[in-house]
Amino acid sequence: MSRPRRKAEPPEEFHVDERWAVSYADMVTVLMCLFIVLFAMSTVDQAKFEQLRNSLATGFGQVEMAAVDTAEGVVVPADMIDKGLEGFTDMELALQEVEDLREVQRKIEEGLLEDQLQDSVRFELDERGLTIRLVSSETFFLPDRAELTDRTGQVLDSVGPVLASTGRQVSVEGHTAKLPETFLAPRDWELSTERSVNVLRHLVEQGGVSGPRIAAVGHGETRPLAPGVTEEELKLNRRVDIVVLSDESEAVRGLIPEVAAGT
Repeated sequence: MSRPRRKAEPPEEFHVDERWAVSYADMVTVLMCLFIVLFAMSTVDQAKFEQLRNSLATGFGQVEMAAVDTAEGVVVPADMIDKGLEGFTDMELALQEVEDLREVQRKIEEGLLEDQLQDSVRFELDERGLTIRLVSSETFFLPDRAELTDRTGQVLDSVGPVLASTGRQVSVEGHTAKLPETFLAPRDWELSTERSVNVLRHLVEQGGVSGPRIAAVGHGETRPLAPGVTEEELKLNRRVDIVVLSDESEAVRGLIPEVAAGT
């Protein structure tokens, strides 16, 4: 005759005084992870570790470093902390902005030189940014016409890809020539706007410039470069300016002309 099976004894009730075991287990797990991380860090190259430590200390203004390898990263000197945006003064930001805008100018000049169009464009650096001025002894726009001439299209083919690669905002500004002893006519506003829109369309459709980054403006004959007495002066005023806008603060932009004149 088989023995009757013993009924399973109910599990012992967890006593309230033993809750410390759960916290203890968690603490031991965290300590184990900590020591694993410390062990892994012990295999890091000592030179790189020291470089990281010194860079962090310098960035927080704790130590003075004689030299820092900027190829490995950017370290803000201690005496520049809390001065200007991200530790830089307005003058230093203006210097960098002028350098960046001149790099844009250099790339455009290289493209124009390849097509022998280097004399077709003038550049100007001011508080707005870099102005690419389509004026020369050649005609970019015929009198009372907004269509792009062949020469205008050739120049824009060199300018467009460079503008597309900058990621900056661009303002295309059209102008007309005021004939001597004439008054401002409504047609001048329309004509200048049509010219700027045609340039914009070419830059977007042929040059790859992003539509949200570019805008067209018409100034009519209100901003001439020359009195407009001779035919050459009329050609100067019959133009479109492509302005690569600076995205710096107003204080930094105000320093751009001074920096550009001195460098």
